[in-house]
Amino acid sequence: MLLNSKAEFDLAIRLRLGTASVGEAYSFISGLYFRGKLAYAEAFAAPPAGVPPALVLVPGQGLVPPGVLWNAHQLRAAGAIAVEENNEAFRGPLMRDAALLDRQAGPDCRYMLLGSIATSKYTGPLLDILGDRLLFPSDFVGRGDMSRGGLMLRCARTGEELSYVCLVGANRHGRRPAKLKPWSAPT
Repeated sequence: MLLNSKAEFDLAIRLRLGTASVGEAYSFISGLYFRGKLAYAEAFAAPPAGVPPALVLVPGQGLVPPGVLWNAHQLRAAGAIAVEENNEAFRGPLMRDAALLDRQAGPDCRYMLLGSIATSKYTGPLLDILGDRLLFPSDFVGRGDMSRGGLMLRCARTGEELSYVCLVGANRHGRRPAKLKPWSAPT
């Protein structure tokens, strides 16, 4: 729908013009899950000077700030890259940018993975570079994408930061936790 050349909604038009951001496009595609990631990163990021507060893993492009402007051609190109740990077209740019980020941030920086922790296609390359400084919210274990997105949005709204654990050696698979209770704005 976003790439339909006849689509007349604002984001589709701006994507064709190259004036939509990576974050906007991913939020449209992934819905609640990606909106939760962006809101959580905005609420709790504390990067070292000169390091972006959040980066988006874009297949074939590596790690990209969510505010970078994008066009339909770039979105199609990213969609054509198989997201597999051993696919060099995916892994190479990710490893390059993770190494650059690590050099810029320094050896004391810890990194928060707000994406999928259950699969090595993301965690493998990042662990190769960031090692035991790669953390994730412990409440992610057993949750699906939408549940993680809802949890992150809720935390961003309430100002309650999640607890983090090191990805190295962590249990990344578990029983599905109870569903989140519906959130309602404080009155």
